[in-house]
Amino acid sequence: MFRSRKLLAIAALAVVPLSSPAVASSDDAWAEFAKDVAAKCTVLAEGRIEQPKVVVDPFGTESYGVAIVTGKAVGADAVVSSICVYDKKTQAAEIGGELPADQVTITVP
Repeated sequence: MFRSRKLLAIAALAVVPLSSPAVASSDDAWAEFAKDVAAKCTVLAEGRIEQPKVVVDPFGTESYGVAIVTGKAVGADAVVSSICVYDKKTQAAEIGGELPADQVTITVP
């Protein structure tokens, strides 16, 4: 009896990884992912970019979410963009330096 429970538990654990990617890649999960990346990148842009607009790569890389934040630099007339990276494991985001419009051109609808 103990052996059959142990086998059942092992079989159940073996099935879980097979079902996880389907859940993680659902439209709702990707939309929630993009929303979280955009929110965290927007917060990081505060004080640097006025009314930042964020474009999120819908899936990112295997390990990171990636976004471009663009808008008018605070205290200047220049339009700048920054790259924002979001660690999928820790859900922490970091933002890079300002890239001037003559180096990077981003149009956000």
